[in-house]
Amino acid sequence: MAKVKHRKLRQEIIDACLRMTELGINQGTSGNISARIDEGIIITPTGIPYEDLTPADLPVVFWDGTYEGDRMPSSEWRFHWDIQRSRRDIDVVVHNHAMHCVALACMHAYIPAFHYMVTIAGGHDIRCAPYARYGTQALSDHAIEALKDRYACLLANHGMIAIGPTVKKTLSLAHEVEVMAAQYWRVLAAGEVKLLSAEQMDDVLVRIRNYGKQPDEILDGTPPAMEPPPKRT
Repeated sequence: MAKVKHRKLRQEIIDACLRMTELGINQGTSGNISARIDEGIIITPTGIPYEDLTPADLPVVFWDGTYEGDRMPSSEWRFHWDIQRSRRDIDVVVHNHAMHCVALACMHAYIPAFHYMVTIAGGHDIRCAPYARYGTQALSDHAIEALKDRYACLLANHGMIAIGPTVKKTLSLAHEVEVMAAQYWRVLAAGEVKLLSAEQMDDVLVRIRNYGKQPDEILDGTPPAMEPPPKRT
């Protein structure tokens, strides 16, 4: 077997792409994933079904804008590359055409503070970036603006983007955003939406940084996401 650099990471990207299909948050070859390496980003290639991908099929787009590989990078390589260059706090970009995210994005609607879990995307809402044709610099620029102080956004008449530190965590966030989009869609259909206040969302934002963490993982003095019961002695 020929040596492929970053084989484990490349396989993790492929597995996440397959998982997007299993979760029902992507269809066909419309989604794409990238992950940072020292030289640039590893990204899924354009137009190849996920089930046919091998680690060697994933090209690298270097920081100078050139690429290397037997397959051409995704048609959305530009916003992956631009986001990764502008956000050094993240290492992974996940893009898909999840059903309810697309439905809201086609209304140019954002996801407001209808539920406290909206804060997992980093703020009081999940913005919707204005429309621009796929693969363009304009789309990159709109996405970067919508992701300012956020970890997810919708793309008008297109889909959604999630960003994060690892492939696993970013895929999980993408799935959570689609779940919230589906919930919000149902609330809109049912009647008037009752939004949480800015103060209520701020309270959650402070605490959600430690959501799911064990006591020894909480290092910054932030209050726990919940008050646990007393430990038996």
